[in-house]
Amino acid sequence: MLSKLFPGAHLKKEFIAGLTMFSTMVYAIVIIPMMLSEAGMDFSSVMMATILVTIFGTLLMGVVGNYPFALGPGIGMCAYFAYSVVLGQNIPWQSALGAAFVSGVILFLLWLFKLRELIIHAIPKGLKIGATAGIGLFLVVIALKNVHIVVPHPQTLMTLGNLASFESILSLFGVALIAALMAWRVQAAMLIGVLVNWMIGLSLGLVQWKGLISWPQFHSETFLQLNLRHALGPDLWLVIFSFLFIAIFDTSGTIMGLAHHGQLLDKQGKLPRLRRVLFSDTLATPLGAILGTCPSVVYLESAAGIAAGGKTGLTSVIVAFLYFVSLFFIPLAASIPVFAITPVLVVIGALMLKAVSFLDWEDPSDFIPCFVTVIGIPLTYSIGIGIGLGILLYPICKLFAGKYKQVHPVTWVLAALFAYRFFFF
Repeated sequence: MLSKLFPGAHLKKEFIAGLTMFSTMVYAIVIIPMMLSEAGMDFSSVMMATILVTIFGTLLMGVVGNYPFALGPGIGMCAYFAYSVVLGQNIPWQSALGAAFVSGVILFLLWLFKLRELIIHAIPKGLKIGATAGIGLFLVVIALKNVHIVVPHPQTLMTLGNLASFESILSLFGVALIAALMAWRVQAAMLIGVLVNWMIGLSLGLVQWKGLISWPQFHSETFLQLNLRHALGPDLWLVIFSFLFIAIFDTSGTIMGLAHHGQLLDKQGKLPRLRRVLFSDTLATPLGAILGTCPSVVYLESAAGIAAGGKTGLTSVIVAFLYFVSLFFIPLAASIPVFAITPVLVVIGALMLKAVSFLDWEDPSDFIPCFVTVIGIPLTYSIGIGIGLGILLYPICKLFAGKYKQVHPVTWVLAALFAYRFFFF
């Protein structure tokens, strides 16, 4: 039965991959409600909405798309929603939900007319490779920042934090442990790394034990609270565009980066069944707005499942099932500390950086725009902007090198749109 639904699936490997992926992303069910509660939304309602949307999106991704990608409300989207839109612009959260819903509808129309696939296929192969490596570096920056190994600095932007702290020591220990286990070809190396650090943290009293089991309580304070009338007004079109921009380029970049990392692309550098993947992504955002949470993205942490052996949608189905189970184990899931997840993200970042070896290093007009994408993603803290910088530079380099015929016509259009976005928006 499984072999028919998920051709090429290996049950043991996919289960370990699903468990690994879940362990690295489950923190979102607590972080997202915490952030949105600062914007005035009910914590418990947002938590329930976040879990339900993740179950729906990830299950749909597994069954329809048949890829090991997890899909759910994104923390970056959440930060923009809460701190920029609601708190920064004094827009009611109900109206922000309405804007998210409208952006989801537009996203569906772009999918319906196959414009999202056209955009993704127009992105040069080298830039897709650059996105893979850039996402890897982005993961590392996020991970090290979360445990304060790197901290902000007014002159140098970032500097070394406190390595003497327990969370820093355990994070570095986790990286070494996972590296050693991988060298010994231990299949569940990353999952073991998470569990070992978690147990050490518990034994040292560094982790707050929040309990084991709790009965799900379905709160409805955010359900159907979106304000569409205000969202369709002229003062929210920029918010709608921002949601749409992030959904198109951040999610597309993540999908292609993960696909390259997992060797899921065909010989032409395209992702088979891309339309099915985008269908799953398209439905999750409007559902989130209806239930009461921020727009959805494909999780970067999916790379952990891919690195652990996930090759098919069975991995995503297992993640969705674990999220369903987490409805009864929310206190346990909330007890996983950040320093247990950090080593996995660092190792995944290192693995994804290998992608640069596939660049055409003999052609500066090809690898230099790709390099700008690689460094642009972590330095701007945005996948979309990093890809946009590469797309803007790529056709210009090709034109000056006399290789303009290598540039897809849609790439020129995208470059013009990004030029307008960067210089006049």
